[in-house]
Amino acid sequence: MSEATMAEMMSLRKMKVDQKGVIRMVTGDGELGRRIRDMGIVPNTEFMVVGKAPLKDPVAIRLRDFTLTLRNSEADFIFVDALEG
Repeated sequence: MSEATMAEMMSLRKMKVDQKGVIRMVTGDGELGRRIRDMGIVPNTEFMVVGKAPLKDPVAIRLRDFTLTLRNSEADFIFVDALEG
């Protein structure tokens, strides 16, 4: 993936509540990467950030008709494109 494309993406951790996005890449390797993908977090999946804890960890996202909470240490491996509106 080119540096220009990477610059347009952001970590899921940086998304705001009520912001929508599309998952573009999961960079976690080994067990962590497999576990993230097993939860349904795969490229081209649309989602919405539905909440964050007061200290910003964990983050709750809504995708495929279910809500999933992720630690920031997991969200850092998920790169997304934010959607407008």
